[in-house]
Amino acid sequence: MRAIRTAQRGAVLLVAALATGLAGAPFAAATPTDSDRSRVIDRPAKQVDVPLVIAHRGASGHRPEHTLAAYRLAIRMGADFVEPDLVSTSDGVLVARHENEISGTTDVAEHPEFASRRTTKVIDGRSLTGWFTEDFTLAELKTLRAIERLPEVRPRNTRFDGRFEVPTFDEVLDLVERESRRRGEVVGVYPETKHPTYFQSIGLGLEEPLVATLKARHLNRPNAPVFLQSFETTNLRQLDELVRTPIAQLIDATGAPYDLVVAGDPRTYADLVTPEGLADIATYADGIGAHKNVVIPRDSADFLLEPSDVVDDAHDARLDVHVWTMRDENQFLPADFRIGSDPNAKGDARAEHLAFLDAGVDGIFSDYPDTAVAARDAWLRQQVAVH
Repeated sequence: MRAIRTAQRGAVLLVAALATGLAGAPFAAATPTDSDRSRVIDRPAKQVDVPLVIAHRGASGHRPEHTLAAYRLAIRMGADFVEPDLVSTSDGVLVARHENEISGTTDVAEHPEFASRRTTKVIDGRSLTGWFTEDFTLAELKTLRAIERLPEVRPRNTRFDGRFEVPTFDEVLDLVERESRRRGEVVGVYPETKHPTYFQSIGLGLEEPLVATLKARHLNRPNAPVFLQSFETTNLRQLDELVRTPIAQLIDATGAPYDLVVAGDPRTYADLVTPEGLADIATYADGIGAHKNVVIPRDSADFLLEPSDVVDDAHDARLDVHVWTMRDENQFLPADFRIGSDPNAKGDARAEHLAFLDAGVDGIFSDYPDTAVAARDAWLRQQVAVH
């Protein structure tokens, strides 16, 4: 059985700033061990697990996603980890984009010199038309600029359109190092390998450059401030043989990992979160990154039901549970927490965060790390009061 390797949480996250607001209680970071399931803050005779705040593609509610500006703002808002999704250029450089198809996140359509690169491809069994990172060298990709992916939902973010480059993974790591020094504590990175089966099929596998980068930066260690994640399983099993950093298996609310589909394996994501499936995940991973409907299902009217058994079952298998994705807008919230009828208006996102924290999750992916940090801190105060 694979041992939990999340000791980095105690080492990389400073809780002093939080502690000052917790009724004056003398909190201090506990010394982490390999058996820690989550970061712990210590006080006389009592402990409270501190869930992680993971900035989903950076502070993507405030800046165009996967830009250095979004990651920087997320760190300054107090996020514990930032999440870069990784895809490859034609010359094998890892860059941060939500998808390898970039017409919705860059201004590529406005570049006549690249008009002929528009094409149709089948990615993970789905036909997509647009422009793809693997058809551009890094130098060419650097001539593009990021745009807001959800302009109707987040019109304020469109004022940043055209200002930011597509960052490389190395540039993200450089930024995180600088901002960690500025903040006085180490911030973690939570990279996701996107479409690994597809990239392997075209000779641009993501694993080799990812592992090489981690090793070059001395991040290939059990207590590194790094989680590696993927929706597929085969590449995570491969990474488990190559790295010592923690690994998280992503779990969607529907469907199946594409590598299993290609292999003719009938298992779905639902099968992966049975007790037997979680025990298998624990042989190569340290946690799961679960769609929030897997943790707390909704009824037909979109109201929350009782939490599922997934968190308890995962913890029994010695796996962390990080839930995704929290967003402040009504359209992404359960009906319980919507305010008014405008789908793009802000709802009571704090209440949603608290519901999932009460359900026992160990971390939260959020487009709005400021909301997540505030909700997490309020939840911690409640825990202190209760204990």
